Amino acid sequence: MQKLAKELGVVIPVSFFEEANTAHYNSIAIIDADGTDLGIYRKSHIPDGPGYQEKFYFNPGDTGFKVFQTKFAKIGVAICWDQWFPEAARAMVLQGAEILFYPTAIGSEPQDQGLDSRDHWRRVMQGHAGANVVPLVASNRIGKEIIETEHGPSQITFYGTSFIAGPTGEIVAEADDKSEAVLVAQFDLDMIKSKRQSWGVFRDRRPDLYKVLLTMDGNL
Repeated sequence: MQKLAKELGVVIPVSFFEEANTAHYNSIAIIDADGTDLGIYRKSHIPDGPGYQEKFYFNPGDTGFKVFQTKFAKIGVAICWDQWFPEAARAMVLQGAEILFYPTAIGSEPQDQGLDSRDHWRRVMQGHAGANVVPLVASNRIGKEIIETEHGPSQITFYGTSFIAGPTGEIVAEADDKSEAVLVAQFDLDMIKSKRQSWGVFRDRRPDLYKVLLTMDGNL
């Protein structure tokens, strides 16, 4: 991937299963456009539900939320289940992220084939883009996985519908739910920075009032 990034002059986030001594992480390495390995982020939020029993495989990440200075922009990258947590998006933008990336593998729920969360999934991340006034890129896989269990076959149909959102949460490019796709969008990051500053959502923050976010039950 480092050779490929250098050859094409692009930044490549590379997801991988990381073994670190006795720990295992859902990790991503960021490769800059000259092939430099900028470091890794380890997924912070680990889900546990039918078809998504990741706690069996992964330790919770210990890197904290990070941003990476690439040739083109300062980017924040989180992984899949992290996308449901607004704190993660805000933490990355507070550190200077100009674009947020969320590589993902989400689909149907094996225990309830009638449950379709794709629109919810998209709206939550559109909210991150709008609330933080940054573009956001969400990539999701397509296809099906079927495994045999003691209770019969368990199937997940992945949603696809990868998309790029602009700094107000608007969808500027999107894929369908069945085909592989390459999505492209162009942003003026200096103009967006000016808008983010003038909008006041970071100027008017009150960190002194947010201590409740450091608790699990809301009690200080």
